[in-house]
Amino acid sequence: MGGAGGAAAKVGDWAFKGFTAALGVATVYLGVTFSVNVYRGLSWHNSQSKLEKEERHDQEPTTGAS
Repeated sequence: MGGAGGAAAKVGDWAFKGFTAALGVATVYLGVTFSVNVYRGLSWHNSQSKLEKEERHDQEPTTGAS
């Protein structure tokens, strides 16, 4: 009694545990990569803003008064 059914249940249980573990790893990986990409995007945007400000400042006409 329960020989084949018990083995099938164990296989299904391990398959489910493996699947949920893989989903957990994928979730952590995607969360980390998303955070890194947001940080890199904000850093890039900051550097672009600084570059635009410097270019505008360089283009301002200079006056002879010092």
